[in-house]
Amino acid sequence: MLHEQLRTSIVRHCSAMLQAGLTTGSGGNISVRIPESRHVCMSPTGIPYDNMRTADVAVVDTHGAVIDGDRNPSSELPMHLAVYAARPDVNAIVHTHSPYAATFACLREPIPAVHYLVGFAGTHVPVAPYATYGTPELAAGAVETLGTNFQAVLLANHGLLAVGPSLERAYAVAEEIELVARICFQSRAIGSPVILDEEEMRRVIRKFRSYGIQPSGEGD
Repeated sequence: MLHEQLRTSIVRHCSAMLQAGLTTGSGGNISVRIPESRHVCMSPTGIPYDNMRTADVAVVDTHGAVIDGDRNPSSELPMHLAVYAARPDVNAIVHTHSPYAATFACLREPIPAVHYLVGFAGTHVPVAPYATYGTPELAAGAVETLGTNFQAVLLANHGLLAVGPSLERAYAVAEEIELVARICFQSRAIGSPVILDEEEMRRVIRKFRSYGIQPSGEGD
């Protein structure tokens, strides 16, 4: 089986996405790019995450042709491939239907810097224009809105698209942005939240570049 470890990791993260309430049923999708082989591992279409197995994860080439696996990849494969083509720094994509982020997507309203953790995505989370799911138009809008700096975008009337250099990082982006969306929603229910300015957010983003990095020497 090609890329068995990565395919198993996708199954594990799909299950985690379901358990964390970032989606329901078989909604959303996850992919991982393997740059050295020019392959992409992609979660399948229409299979509930509770029932997904490693073999269900498709392996495709950069044109979307299935080269290993018996299942069809997610209908959002064109969007994933378009992001990979435009962003060489991205090696994993997590697309969720998480309820608080999707609420802002349905309002077609960016998630502002109500909390510094929005820095996982950028200075804020922008909104890509609406297009029917699985279409080239949706892919083009997502790519254009992501640009070269954002790590997440809202898909209007749809959900959240989070990216990263690894699956673990892309999943963390999806989790943290859902948290920020919830905080924004709740703070607006009580009053008017104070939004961090762009200068502060750029400072936060710079600090995030070294977040979690430990000394490489021996010892405790």
